Amino acid sequence: MTPFAIAGVQMYVNALQSNVEGMIQRLDVLMARFPWTQMVLFSELAPYGPLDRFAQPPENEALDQFCTAARKHRVWLIPGSMFLRDPETGLVYNTSVVINPEGEIIRRYAKMFPFRPYETGIAAGEDFCVFDVPDVGRFGLSICYDIWFPETTRQLTAQGVEVLLHPVLTGTTDRDAELAIARATAAQFQCYVIDVNGLGAGGVGRSLVVDPSAHVLHQSAGQEDMFPIEVDLSAVRRQRETGMKGLGQVLKSFRDRSVDFSVYDRNSGTDAFLKTLGPLEIPQQGTRAGIHVDVPGENKQEAPAYKGAGLEPANLPGAQEDDRRAVTLSPVADDEKQQTSG
Repeated sequence: MTPFAIAGVQMYVNALQSNVEGMIQRLDVLMARFPWTQMVLFSELAPYGPLDRFAQPPENEALDQFCTAARKHRVWLIPGSMFLRDPETGLVYNTSVVINPEGEIIRRYAKMFPFRPYETGIAAGEDFCVFDVPDVGRFGLSICYDIWFPETTRQLTAQGVEVLLHPVLTGTTDRDAELAIARATAAQFQCYVIDVNGLGAGGVGRSLVVDPSAHVLHQSAGQEDMFPIEVDLSAVRRQRETGMKGLGQVLKSFRDRSVDFSVYDRNSGTDAFLKTLGPLEIPQQGTRAGIHVDVPGENKQEAPAYKGAGLEPANLPGAQEDDRRAVTLSPVADDEKQQTSG
């Protein structure tokens, strides 16, 4: 067994003031209550909230405070993420850092898939984040919307990642879908998924810890929560070798595949359909984008002038001579009615 204790912190996040002191206070409480914790993960954009106008320089006081706190408690610390502005280009990235127990930043990761079109002002990162915890195992980092693109987890697990650390800020109605994706990701890639959401401006909570067989080890509700979970990385290695419950060996099956996927070649033409989907933009009121049907009421069918219209008099069942004569009379037009009634 290779045990390792990871704690998620689901906390209330303010949008208009710093949350850094609150994060450090909660870290102190966590370590006092659960001193056996070895790694701590906060939610996406927890330090300064979701507004990019509070973007910080790459080196800032908050990071210094987090490094000091990690060194004090001798823990690995991932303090969610924050908007960092590149001083050379002016571009803003949603960036997470990995701090080791010596208080050193060993990795920086910029979110690859900003939540566009809603985060149009945020630049996309291009580098993956993989790091080793000595004598424990290999960890990878993705941020929120990244997990909706399985290619990101595929890249990480192909490099041996056994635990996917996933800070999120989801305050929208798609949280249920995201929880389903977290469980599916754990099963597809035979890894632990540590999914930490915030509260208030930081999300709707419902943080999640999933093991490699898609079993939920912990599910937070809608209040503040600290949840240390001891993971067993030898279970990951066993499952990847023998399959989930002795069944699907999906990583080896992907390795031994007989097909390459042309959709990843931008020049193959395989993705021609995707180019028909229109621009990546926020829907507007009343939009009917993607619905290629007639709007009800636009193409009205002419109503029959009378019951039985279109039937020849001779074909009317049981018709008598007087009935036939009546049917052949032309109905009065609306304009004629108006003239006669006026």
